[in-house]
Amino acid sequence: MSNSSALPQTDLIRLIVEGIQERKGRKITHVDLSDIESSGVSHFIICQGTSNMQVSAIADSVRDYLLDKVHVKPYNYDGYQNSQWIVIDYGDILVHVFLPQERERYNLEELWSDAKFTEIPDLD
Repeated sequence: MSNSSALPQTDLIRLIVEGIQERKGRKITHVDLSDIESSGVSHFIICQGTSNMQVSAIADSVRDYLLDKVHVKPYNYDGYQNSQWIVIDYGDILVHVFLPQERERYNLEELWSDAKFTEIPDLD
């Protein structure tokens, strides 16, 4: 398996978003942290599902989509135990899949408010 460094980040981000959209993930936000030295990563992709089952299905879809399309596996992932917040680590890109109340509680967008935000419209 190749790692994500061989693929341009823009392609990886686009594929992550497509993987989220495959399972009707909502309120997708791309958080560009590349100009923030203290962040540790360059990008967050944040989205939400309406139930624990959908949160895990979205996370599975992202992992399967990148594996199928570009043979990229995540370095790590966590949160499947309760599927309220699943994070998938693609090195410089972290994917966060939340239940709405968990997303509100942790409020990563507010935490990183000095980053550049791109809202991706929901597919209907």
